[in-house]
Amino acid sequence: MTQPDPTPSPEHLSLPDTTALPDTTALPETIALPDTTAVLLAAGEGRRLGRGPKALLPLGGEPLVAVLTRRLLEGGCRDVLVVTGAYADEVGAVARDAGARVAESPLWRTGMAVSLRVGVAAADAPHLMLALVDHVGLSPALVRRVLGAHRPGRATAASYPGPDGRLLRRHPVLLEAADARAAAAEAHGDRGARDWLHRHSDRVDLVDCGDLDDGGDLDTIADLSRLARR
Repeated sequence: MTQPDPTPSPEHLSLPDTTALPDTTALPETIALPDTTAVLLAAGEGRRLGRGPKALLPLGGEPLVAVLTRRLLEGGCRDVLVVTGAYADEVGAVARDAGARVAESPLWRTGMAVSLRVGVAAADAPHLMLALVDHVGLSPALVRRVLGAHRPGRATAASYPGPDGRLLRRHPVLLEAADARAAAAEAHGDRGARDWLHRHSDRVDLVDCGDLDDGGDLDTIADLSRLARR
């Protein structure tokens, strides 16, 4: 998975109008959350880790894709669409058993952008939450915080403090369906929606989730220790 750009840029800045955002630290159960499909990108083969697809790595005795599917549903998404690629049959079967819909990305080897387009095209909700299958720290509380902070016409992204204290935009990201289609259309390689988010940074609300997670994923062998901590 790609890492955030280390150089200062608009998506690294704290949200300029924090007073306009609702307090999502303790959302009531009755709050109206946006009608959202989670697009869980799970097409990679995990080549750098050498342990097979990240989607099937064990977390608490269950495949990661199953655990994250349930967390997204528990957090308030109406449904989950898992985009498969490598080991599509195996990953797809696990995802369906966990309650997800599945869309296969036949050109997954070309990068995340193609998988993003497949997922966005197959989703039909007015809002889409983009999530990564190797985001081990994704929890129902984190999902609910991002959903609850969303404002119509804007994009909402979980963010986490960097080494200098500034917020770094990471996943998950919540987009209006039209914006998700635009982001997918201009995505290329492994950058996913990053270019669209950077270009429209004035419309992206950063939601500090640093008390819930650090936003890290599984990029190196050392990162596998995250699986044991969750």
